[in-house]
Amino acid sequence: MTYTFGLDTFGDRNSDANGQPLSHAETIRNVVEEGVFAEQAGADFFGIGEHHTDYFPMPAGDVVLAAIAARTERIRLGSAVTVLSSDDPVRVFQRYSTLNAISGGRAEVILGRGSSIESFPLFGYDLADYEELFEEKATLFAELLKGGPVTWDGKTRAPLLNQDVVPHTELGPFPAWIGVGGNPQSVIRAARLGFSLALAIIGGPPARFAPYSELFQRALEKFGRPPLPVLVHSPGHVAATDDQAKAEFWPRWRDIITQVAPERGFAVPTEESFDRETGPHGALYVGSPETVAHKIATNLRALGATRFDLKYGMPGLTHDQLMTNIELYGHQVIPRARELLGAPVTGPGPGSPVCRDGTNHDARTS
Repeated sequence: MTYTFGLDTFGDRNSDANGQPLSHAETIRNVVEEGVFAEQAGADFFGIGEHHTDYFPMPAGDVVLAAIAARTERIRLGSAVTVLSSDDPVRVFQRYSTLNAISGGRAEVILGRGSSIESFPLFGYDLADYEELFEEKATLFAELLKGGPVTWDGKTRAPLLNQDVVPHTELGPFPAWIGVGGNPQSVIRAARLGFSLALAIIGGPPARFAPYSELFQRALEKFGRPPLPVLVHSPGHVAATDDQAKAEFWPRWRDIITQVAPERGFAVPTEESFDRETGPHGALYVGSPETVAHKIATNLRALGATRFDLKYGMPGLTHDQLMTNIELYGHQVIPRARELLGAPVTGPGPGSPVCRDGTNHDARTS
């Protein structure tokens, strides 16, 4: 079985070594460097999630991904997540078709309803229409992926009649996923429309999502569709030791979850809850490379998933800490997770991981 491993960011606002926040512009430039380095370190995918806040200043991830595409050759690039409910499916398709052209066929998109809802008032959408917006727009997006002229009618945007939507993709549709945070109807929708399934697990035991993976495959069969992959997206932070990773990540996690808790309905984290989430049965992948690799392998097996995307970073961490995280994830976590899963491990050669100083990792460790 083939397993793939990605890195996701929300453009978490960086701080300098003294704890002072960097500008939005510098944070965005840092994300470009992180995406380029993710390829050099050996990651398979780099994703950027849409957000519109001071602490996640990343409203146009596709633009940043295009900058990364121009400086990379192998790594797949995509959203993590695009809030389709408050966007125009035609424009989303056009932006990612353009990214697909720039990158030579490496684009992907993960579509979400919007668990972070700041985009709804920003773009004039009513939260009362939350479900209808996503259902209609996801249905239209599925039609756009088929290629060729599109005819569609609904309540949430102007109808299309035999409409040619450009740019056309060169090699068929690019991969598209629906992000799900625990709603079984969303799982069934993904199967009905032919999207792959992205499980966003940010709290509690990951194993509780196993029924969703099983439901997805049963629903695909019911709708007469072939099996499609499942990925897991979860937050984490990798450092040299478990203690270092927790010490760096905990205050940032505590602060951001406390800030968004009233809007998102989260419990305010405590040190006890953090220890539980970073333990073997929690949703946070925080620790040394060995600790994180074991947790990834365990949960990919339990969830019937073939891809893991680590949502790295938190507002307040430094760019240097994030680059170290990427380096350890690519050089140590991914090979170890593949080994634990019994999957082939990348050997020396052109695709071998590269260290931050530009040297070949395999050469340094042989």
